[in-house]
Amino acid sequence: MDFRTLIGKSSRDAYGEVLFELASQDEDMVALTADVGPSVRFDRFEKEFPDRFFDFGIAEQNLMGAAAGFARESKKPYVSVYAIFAALRSIEQIRTDIAYPNLPVRIYVSHSGISLGEAGPTHHTIEDISIMRSIPNMTVVVPADGLSTGKLVTQLNEHQGPVYMRLSRVKEHTVYSEEKEFQYGKGHIVRDPEELTLITCGASTGQALKAVDVLEERGIFVGLVDMPFIKPLDSELLQNVFSKSKKVITIEEHSIVGGLGSAVAEEIASSGSNIQLRRLGIPDEFTKAGPYEDLIRYYGLDSDGIEKTIKSFLS
Repeated sequence: MDFRTLIGKSSRDAYGEVLFELASQDEDMVALTADVGPSVRFDRFEKEFPDRFFDFGIAEQNLMGAAAGFARESKKPYVSVYAIFAALRSIEQIRTDIAYPNLPVRIYVSHSGISLGEAGPTHHTIEDISIMRSIPNMTVVVPADGLSTGKLVTQLNEHQGPVYMRLSRVKEHTVYSEEKEFQYGKGHIVRDPEELTLITCGASTGQALKAVDVLEERGIFVGLVDMPFIKPLDSELLQNVFSKSKKVITIEEHSIVGGLGSAVAEEIASSGSNIQLRRLGIPDEFTKAGPYEDLIRYYGLDSDGIEKTIKSFLS
């Protein structure tokens, strides 16, 4: 596939394109959803491969059980729904039917974080990274943009175990160029570690990059590390950052409890590093409802908010 076509596209749009290309070469691939096929970009798959497309209606628990069944019969199931309905409504089936027997089911969810905007706290998903990374055998992936999504979907196509990939509803700021390669369990240095380094995932990586670039023009240099794999976490890269930085800010469109920030805090504690850590994300509270751009501004997760946090932490 020509990954250049994914540059500038949202993670969910990139996912839909790559999934179709992979399915064109593998008759064992099946796509499963729960009444949100167009929203998770299964349109083309459904049209071209109707015998391999399954819509379970509003029955996400049945959906996950069926995905486990397909995997046991040597099919390659890709399950896509809104993040909230995977991580909360059907978590028992994911844990017991899929992760416990270590089945190769790919759960690639859209509309994560607060990207559903006006739908509010019932549809925002700020707990899913915390939930999924606590489940044995589960790989947890949060791509930064369309290109990284496409390459990670392709790489993980042969992974022998369950995968939870968190995609957004909105179009993320582009972070990577076509030359970038991705490896299982590895993070990426976007800007070399400095006295203060940002560690980010998902849409927050692009927002952080915008803030870092603005500050660099003013002579303030800040490191930036993108962590697409929350589990397994790239401990080697983190130790490299800890050896060069005195301060770290984690940034994520997720609760500050249990997500990337908590994972990095665990690494700092276990390593004995003398690092000052600040976690930027959703506070331990239910979210507000409103347009997405207003929400990320409210929580300080836009580039301006990130810039302010950096300045306050440096002062």
